[in-house]
Amino acid sequence: MQGTFPALIRSMRPQQWLKNGFVFAPLVFSGRVGSPVAWGEAVLAAAVFSVLASATYLVNDVRDRESDRQHPVKKDRPIASGALPVGVALATAGILVVLGAAGGLVLGRTFAVTAGSYLALTLVYSFFLKEMVFVDVLVVALGFVLRVVGGALAVRVPVSHWLLLCAFLLALYLALGKRRSELVLLGADAAGHRAVLGRYTLPLVDQAISVVLGATVVAYSLYTVAPRTVSKVGSDHLMVTVPIVLYGLLRYLYLLHRHELGGSPTRALLTDRPLLAAVLVWLAVAAAVIGIR
Repeated sequence: MQGTFPALIRSMRPQQWLKNGFVFAPLVFSGRVGSPVAWGEAVLAAAVFSVLASATYLVNDVRDRESDRQHPVKKDRPIASGALPVGVALATAGILVVLGAAGGLVLGRTFAVTAGSYLALTLVYSFFLKEMVFVDVLVVALGFVLRVVGGALAVRVPVSHWLLLCAFLLALYLALGKRRSELVLLGADAAGHRAVLGRYTLPLVDQAISVVLGATVVAYSLYTVAPRTVSKVGSDHLMVTVPIVLYGLLRYLYLLHRHELGGSPTRALLTDRPLLAAVLVWLAVAAAVIGIR
């Protein structure tokens, strides 16, 4: 039992909860960062998405345990290695779903429906959609959009369509980076591990990354000067954050090609100081421009 609990925590992947930072985007850009109540609601929303995400990680790892055993990295996952029994993983997943549902209802029925849609989409992805070329990465990106929508519903603020588009494109950029990393890591064995990887090629993925990178920069730039954004912020000064965003995206591209960190955007953010600095500088500048009101 002593070994089971640490294995369970590892399988829940708490380090991936950082992705649920997307939930806080509506709070930050609505200018309500000075509201303790709004922060409490946003934190609860992030917690709901975190436990639901962990539930899907457990289910996905149970489903993929045989193929994971053939993977040079995933073979060490607790379920694939046998450190975590399948029954314990599935029972925990069920408990996490119940906890997520309870927390979601606290934030309102509409939020609960959005969180439930995220759970359903992720499970459908795990069982069916992740084997469809490009559909797999688009669905992953859509999951991040649902996080942003959930964050807006939790703190009861409208969310800009531009912000949703930026979240979608950024998530798509990261998802394509992860696909590229998998192709590089697995090489000729990629198709044997997952059929969909055999349908991708490095030139194809690199071209897609370039397209999405450009689209992300354009979308964010337009968002900073959109009339609704200017009205909310009180000026068009948010556009000064565009070079910071561009640097962050290019830095991730550099890490993807030179240091092979694209397989885990979370790890790249936590271990690469220039990338982390870019995120922190962006947060500081954006907060200064938007102000607390």
